[in-house]
Amino acid sequence: MTRKIRGSFAAAASLATLFQTAHAHAHCFVGSRFFPATLAVDDPCVADELSLPTVSVLKNGDDPSARQIDISGEFSKRITEDVGISVGSAFTRLRVPGGPSASGWQNLETTLKYQFLTHPEAEFVMSAGLSVEWGKSGNPSVGAEKFSVLTPTVWFGKGFGDLAPDALSWARAFAITGQFGYAVPTWPRTVTVAGFDPDSGFDLDIEHNPRFLVWGGTLQYNFRYLQSNVVDIGLPDALARLIPIVEAQFQTPVANRLTSGFTTTGTVNPGLLWIGNYFQIGAEAIIPINRKSGRDVGWMAQLHFYLDDIFPRSIGRPIIPGVLPTTIGRPTVVSYQGGR
Repeated sequence: MTRKIRGSFAAAASLATLFQTAHAHAHCFVGSRFFPATLAVDDPCVADELSLPTVSVLKNGDDPSARQIDISGEFSKRITEDVGISVGSAFTRLRVPGGPSASGWQNLETTLKYQFLTHPEAEFVMSAGLSVEWGKSGNPSVGAEKFSVLTPTVWFGKGFGDLAPDALSWARAFAITGQFGYAVPTWPRTVTVAGFDPDSGFDLDIEHNPRFLVWGGTLQYNFRYLQSNVVDIGLPDALARLIPIVEAQFQTPVANRLTSGFTTTGTVNPGLLWIGNYFQIGAEAIIPINRKSGRDVGWMAQLHFYLDDIFPRSIGRPIIPGVLPTTIGRPTVVSYQGGR
């Protein structure tokens, strides 16, 4: 989740400091560290934001492989300063070379997230929550399941700004984020009738729905942090807004694997983010880690809006205002003109 701060290092009254701290958390600032919205792995904060559209193109891991185009959107809303909910879905088009095509909506997904730990001095933040994929809300022809999937998840972010040695000062602009979830289908198995024989009766096809460990992370380098907090290397503003990033997302079957197998699937996504005052743009390659994850290199791109900056007095503010995030240490107010 991405943010922008108009703060001040000058001394201010206590109420003003509290207000600025709340606004900083709305933008996923942890001390001087800004964690941007990421495309494949959810970031560790809650915020008011809109990702629309996110477009991805890849030859998927089906047999035979189909060209898959996903156009998705996600709306995130803070309930309080540290509790938020997001709602999203994707429209999918599948096309097998020389075969039929299919298109339709994937299942609706919602996530309730609680940002329960913020440590400004360590540039560390953690959240926990529950993601739900709602069964029967999408089109089965594009892979939307009839059952729901519940995924309790933990997210974290850590900046390297507290690195001590001067020889490693350039590395202070690095940051990592990550997530670990456990996906549990509401149906342990799916039974379909494959045919009928007068002698033997119904021919049943039984597919076991595995439980997955859903995990991943990002490595990112923030040039604006480097220039503002370490050393000014003289980059023009347009280049200083760039954040090179590598994302990785995986899922590993860990239970009920009789028909799914044991193979971990996932992708590695190198790319760039450009951070504006009211929006950000991101583009990444999609590199499958094995044949079951996909064929060839795909791509994805996203336009992401900061609703808390665009509409600070309406839909960009918490539904229940005035409850500050849980913070360890001294609240930090930073000056970060020019964006998130």
